Amino acid sequence: MLSTPAGVLLLLAWIHPSYALYFHIGETEKKCFIEEIPDETMVIGKYRTQLWDKQTSSFLPSTPGLGMHVEIKDPDTKIILSRQYGSDGRFTFTSHTPGEHQICLHSNSTKMALFAGGKLRVHLDIQVGEHTNNYPEIAAKDKLTELQLRVRQLLDQVEQIQKEQNYQRYREERFRMTSESTNQRVLWWSIAQTLILIITGIWQMKHLKSFFEAKKLV
Repeated sequence: MLSTPAGVLLLLAWIHPSYALYFHIGETEKKCFIEEIPDETMVIGKYRTQLWDKQTSSFLPSTPGLGMHVEIKDPDTKIILSRQYGSDGRFTFTSHTPGEHQICLHSNSTKMALFAGGKLRVHLDIQVGEHTNNYPEIAAKDKLTELQLRVRQLLDQVEQIQKEQNYQRYREERFRMTSESTNQRVLWWSIAQTLILIITGIWQMKHLKSFFEAKKLV
């Protein structure tokens, strides 16, 4: 069981590695996902598509001519990747701004209309940070021993942990700034309400005084 701070950090490194899923979309339908990514972090996405076949009542590999469009937006909604791919593809981008990145996929092909229902299943696998590295290829290229490769992996994990920590500090700073701004606005609104009540009370007192004087009650 992990009980030391180092063990906890290593556990955190594995919490945010990658995820694989599949989803269904119709013709020209768009699906978007939100991924929180630290700055200067590489992201690799791989996908493959399957089309619904009415005769076999199952999903079969898509035809090569089917097109998938991938669009990536950074936290400032700036498009950092917009490209057309085939039925199976792989996209890569590096984040330059920490925060929520939007990953959208959709098919702009009419070939789906040839199939009953036009239902498309997309298998998506997203890898973030050091998990994008192909360590067997790195070991073969740099002629690393098993120990050297393990050290390389640990160094990459430590670097990714530092990026995650920096991102958490960034989120904490943003949250603190938002909280301070909200508290300040609440304070000024309370002061404004108090002033309005005081001014209204003074006006009512003057009005009542004038009324009583007009009626010669005082």
